[in-house]
Amino acid sequence: MTGVTITGWGSALPERVVTNGELSALFETTDDWIVERSGIRTRHVATGPFADAGDDPNPPAGGLGTTGTLAVTAAREALRVAGLQGSDIDMVILCTTTADQLIPASSASIAAALGIVRGAMDINAACAGFTYGLVTASGMIAAGARRIVLIGAETLTRATNWADRTNAFLFGDGAGAVVLEATPGDGCLLGWDLGVDGTLVDLLYAHHGSGMVMRGKEVFRRAVMATVSSATASLERSKLGIDEISLFVPHQANIRIMEAVASRLGLPTEKVASVIGRTGNTSSASIPLALVDAIQSGRVSDGDNLLLAGFGAGMTWASAVWRWHEG
Repeated sequence: MTGVTITGWGSALPERVVTNGELSALFETTDDWIVERSGIRTRHVATGPFADAGDDPNPPAGGLGTTGTLAVTAAREALRVAGLQGSDIDMVILCTTTADQLIPASSASIAAALGIVRGAMDINAACAGFTYGLVTASGMIAAGARRIVLIGAETLTRATNWADRTNAFLFGDGAGAVVLEATPGDGCLLGWDLGVDGTLVDLLYAHHGSGMVMRGKEVFRRAVMATVSSATASLERSKLGIDEISLFVPHQANIRIMEAVASRLGLPTEKVASVIGRTGNTSSASIPLALVDAIQSGRVSDGDNLLLAGFGAGMTWASAVWRWHEG
């Protein structure tokens, strides 16, 4: 049998940090109001009204102004940690809702920048995208691929409706990446669950050329139910109990959603990986950003069982149980 393991990881955030106080220049709000409703204090932005405007409506901030540049920066770090080069990689998978152009897939340009010539594709499953990508990449490795770079990257500030004070404060930009490699035996993916309810598309969407529309209260309710149900299914397939999970890495949508899901699953706060306070909601990038942060801060050890779970527009949801392996 051929399994899969993670051998490298990296992240990238634009230099420009926007505080809650700065948002008051766009609409009436306060730091306390935003923190109470979301847990967010700052977010990194690459585009939009807080980037250096000039003559470009979507200018770069800190040199990382596109989904592609963020993705390449995170992936290069992941390759460095894994001790690999682009020529060693069979495929790059980019998970994003904010591709840099309609045609071609942004993964093509990312592959060129990384020196990858064997394959590239985008996955758009919204905020569940990275976990969709993790399951997809694991299946490709089981089918014969040897090494895959998996990236979650977003420039959500390009799709944010900055006139909507009910949700504009939620979003930020960033990227996280991992290198997945084939390994003998069962590997690290112990269980997974993917799903979608396409009848709920109108809960969260954005048309070409317009900002996001979100029905916040209903998204909250559905998100909690979907994430708990999916995580439970992944645990059952992995034959593990919730007490055997060392770290929960949820989609960083809203601290209240994250806490509600953890509570219903029976996970204490100290087992939840969270970066939302300083990054905001970065959609497909949020789970890898939280995972990389947990690894770099020493919260992940050899043999730990990790639970990844999230939900997104569509409405999509996805979860996976991953046993961390070092060396």
